[in-house]
Amino acid sequence: MLDERARTLLKALVERYIADGQPVGSRTLSKACGLELSPATIRNVMADLEDLGLIASPHTSAGRIPTPRGYRLFVDTMLTARGLEQGAPELAAAREQLHPDQPQRVIAQAAHLLSNLSSFVGVVTAPRKAGVFHHIEFLRLGERRVLVILVAPDGDVQNRVIFTARDYGQSELAEATNYLNHHYAGLSIEEVRARLKGEVEQLRGEIAALMQAAVQAGSQALEESDQVVVSGERNLLAVQDFGHDMGSLRKLFDLFERKTELMRLLDVSSRAEGVRIYIGGESRVVPFEELSVVSAPYEVDGRVVGTLGVIGPTRMAYDRMIQIVDITSRLVSNALSQK
Repeated sequence: MLDERARTLLKALVERYIADGQPVGSRTLSKACGLELSPATIRNVMADLEDLGLIASPHTSAGRIPTPRGYRLFVDTMLTARGLEQGAPELAAAREQLHPDQPQRVIAQAAHLLSNLSSFVGVVTAPRKAGVFHHIEFLRLGERRVLVILVAPDGDVQNRVIFTARDYGQSELAEATNYLNHHYAGLSIEEVRARLKGEVEQLRGEIAALMQAAVQAGSQALEESDQVVVSGERNLLAVQDFGHDMGSLRKLFDLFERKTELMRLLDVSSRAEGVRIYIGGESRVVPFEELSVVSAPYEVDGRVVGTLGVIGPTRMAYDRMIQIVDITSRLVSNALSQK
């Protein structure tokens, strides 16, 4: 636990470093903290903060900078995110760029908006599909190869080839098709999976095997249909913390290419209410000490369907990023909920 003096000095150091990007020395900190403390006292407190792993000295003769642990303490206990007023320019810009009459473009517009407002990287997951199928069909392609056609209520069609343990004739596949459509159409993939567990013993073996394979194919189709829209990757080239470290930049751009990993991170965020902040490698999905993620879920008609956020350096203005992400999630929710 830090006493009030140490907390005040840590808060002043983090805010100064975020603003200037330069290690903070005791003289600068003395002016910034507003406390009448001697340089020796400030140096002693800074030494204590360094022993606690909250700040670090990048060079032997330089000032101190926050560590990811120091940022975390700052964000959790010292940050007060101010709400934006209704007439704030950020809010007006967001409203202008998100067009409720074009829902298919809202996701791309939101990623671009997040990137523009933050000057970092904007990421948005496309709304998750409900996983309900309207119609299913099995077609024989060849020996032990079957095409599964899944049709969603909105007309979206997913095709998957499955490999079966034995060869099926088209009449057997037609029987499985009719049975599945008659008993399970309109249910979600997960509901079908749950019912199959209880009914599989009552079904003939070949129909049960085909249905289980169809459920697996449907689950894979839904997972692969998830999309992540990324905007503003090149903004990181202008960030002082990354600009001269081509190794770090290369790893970051590799991350944006592997969008499935971003999906995992944002999926965790979608299970929490409000804004989430990951700082300096706290998430195994984004294991970079120089990187932070500020994210929030968004809804359609009161149901969480996706997540959006900002990815940037740990040295970011967290209060402003929280505002940007929170407002954008609300506006995206409103835009997608309008019929």
